[in-house]
Amino acid sequence: MQTVSTRSGANDGAVLRLSPRRGAVTLRLPRSDAMLRMLSLLAFLAAWQLAAAVLQSSALPAPATVFGRVVDETVSLALPAHLGITLMRVAVSFALAMGIGTAIGIAMGRWRSVDVLLDGWLVLGLNIPALVTIILCYVWFGLSDTAAVVAVAVNKIPTVIVTVREGARAVDRRLLQVAQAYRLPRWQTLVRVYLPQLYPWLIAAARSGLSLIWKIVLVVELLGRSDGIGFQLNMFFQFFDIAGILAYTLVFAALVLLVEAVALRPLERRLNRWRS
Repeated sequence: MQTVSTRSGANDGAVLRLSPRRGAVTLRLPRSDAMLRMLSLLAFLAAWQLAAAVLQSSALPAPATVFGRVVDETVSLALPAHLGITLMRVAVSFALAMGIGTAIGIAMGRWRSVDVLLDGWLVLGLNIPALVTIILCYVWFGLSDTAAVVAVAVNKIPTVIVTVREGARAVDRRLLQVAQAYRLPRWQTLVRVYLPQLYPWLIAAARSGLSLIWKIVLVVELLGRSDGIGFQLNMFFQFFDIAGILAYTLVFAALVLLVEAVALRPLERRLNRWRS
């Protein structure tokens, strides 16, 4: 039995075992990953508790105080209500940005004429500040959810296009020629040959997209909505309620970590399974 340690891609620290007798190859991921992540979070809480104990200031309440506030806001149903509204806006904006950005990115990566035609628009979209887009959408569409969703999606679409365009350029044309030689239907060529090569780029666009959309949605809600996490953070700021700000922030951050652990990482492993 031969053991080889790998250090690349999503399988960092994985152990590859080669069995010459059986002629089999098995991949065993380290079991300490979850423990390391847990220890990292516990270290953060410990540092927070230490800083609160040293400073003894209302500007930095202790973790127990903030967690108690989370319980109070949850029991009153204020936190679930505002969180649900924000998640709805995030989901709709994310779906729009990924759908439109993926289609345009594939077209720009596949056809040079489309790339040349839209490149100037893309550079312009990447460099317009998010705040400007938000203000313009509120002026054009009014203080509505439609304006909020459009503003968030418009800010994210250019970054999706850039990522997917690079993935489309990196597609192995020889594999497409093989599919053509075997006379695969266009739909099967797209699903079985073309898209699998784009999966890593799509996952990268989704991850960066979520990290950006979370933040922009809060700004949109702070500037022009009467509900959502961003609106509540603005209210807490006006009353200098640091415990409330940290409580809503922690719940939001915990939800982001949950989405990453439950949805994105398993999806990435599943989509990239054909590479192993």
